[in-house]
Amino acid sequence: MFVGRDDELSALEALWGRDSGVLVTCRGRRRIGKSTLIEEFAARTAEFFIAIEGLPPRKGVTDADQRRHFCERIAEYAKRDSQSASNWSLAFAQLDGIIPNDARTVVLLDEISWLGGHCPDFPGYFKEAWDKRLRKHPNLIFVLCGSVSSWIAENILDNTGFVGRDSLDLAIKELSLADSVKMLGPNAERLSSGELFDLFSVTGGVPKYLEEIKPQLSADENIRRMCFLPRALLFREFDDVFSAVLGRRTESRGRVLRLLADGPKSASQLAAIMKTVPNGAITQALKDLRLAGFAARESGLNPMTGKPLRLERYRISDNYARFYLHAIEPRRTAIEEGLFRFSSLEQLPGWESLLGFQFENLILSHIPDLFPHLGLESSLVLSAAPYARKAGSSVRGLQIDLLIQTRRSMMVVEIKRRRVIDGGIVDEVAEKVKVLRRMTDTSIRTALVYDGHLAKTVPADGYFDFILPAAKLLGRE
Repeated sequence: MFVGRDDELSALEALWGRDSGVLVTCRGRRRIGKSTLIEEFAARTAEFFIAIEGLPPRKGVTDADQRRHFCERIAEYAKRDSQSASNWSLAFAQLDGIIPNDARTVVLLDEISWLGGHCPDFPGYFKEAWDKRLRKHPNLIFVLCGSVSSWIAENILDNTGFVGRDSLDLAIKELSLADSVKMLGPNAERLSSGELFDLFSVTGGVPKYLEEIKPQLSADENIRRMCFLPRALLFREFDDVFSAVLGRRTESRGRVLRLLADGPKSASQLAAIMKTVPNGAITQALKDLRLAGFAARESGLNPMTGKPLRLERYRISDNYARFYLHAIEPRRTAIEEGLFRFSSLEQLPGWESLLGFQFENLILSHIPDLFPHLGLESSLVLSAAPYARKAGSSVRGLQIDLLIQTRRSMMVVEIKRRRVIDGGIVDEVAEKVKVLRRMTDTSIRTALVYDGHLAKTVPADGYFDFILPAAKLLGRE
């Protein structure tokens, strides 16, 4: 089933009609649906589709193996015997030879870092082939696709030789919550919003994980069979995805990611925990995790000055990775030995609290979807990010789930998932507003995004300007 991605499909379709070939980069974490998107686009709009995926990383695979595989795939499309190529220039010449000029053609080189990662000159070979051969096809959209976003950034997007050559860079993110519901099929209509949020808090909007959900089973049973059995997909998935996305940098990036599992941290805070000085290595690790879709940068504006905050924090943005590190990895040995048993996830220590944090993380991954429900035009928003302030000699510490700022106002958004949300939530947010320092000419508004039973006293109090049941983000009124 193909769901959503309307903006990406529209952006791709707008590329047809150029006088020369168009180069597109498509990046995002494993399982996010990059290849499926390009396949769907080609099926809808192209007459000819060529897809070649690099050989997966494993011991002993060489550049020669990748070239041989590349040429074998070309031979399949050409319906002829495979011809060897002693370098990538000759391999790309073979590819050029099977691209028609008189038909709309999409070429997909999938997992490009696997394909070219063994040859340091691969970007140069491709640039030469693109300039001299490939771009001369007028009906061609050529897509370089990969999960190792840092490789694409370093070798294509940030490579001075490629500046101005790519016409579109697609960073594929999770499906919206409403599209995630659609992925589950018509039976999803019978699931409560609570069960859907249980499931999405674990899987995020990752299409491959959503495909594994069986709506006829309870959320508890789905999570058990996907996460807490020795051969379960999400039990095995973390190491596979993490290594595939980060390659040789897995160990150092994994250490940083695990330090973020306890909560957002700045580069200097990470350095202090790691007993080192803030340096380029930590900055690069955070950049790699962000490009890979595992981490997000919290870099809002200072409410007192309207200028960017000097201290940027990073949090785990991938809901599955966060759930794995909190709930699965600590029980890994027991799960592998078949010793982990439970009748209900609610029996697990801290389960409700964990799902509360997972829910908050899920909402933060879909911030733009909140704007229409909060009376905001996205074009007016200058900043939307969690806000934290350390306590000092003259200021109190402060933690705001989401602070949305426009030119003349700001909105304090409380994100809460709890079995019962009582009137105490008003006092909590009122106290945050009281200690929040802001520019004198700035208005302040409040909003509550929630899942659970909301006590009648909360809306009756009239304190919140907007109260948004999170079920509306699922496409439910």
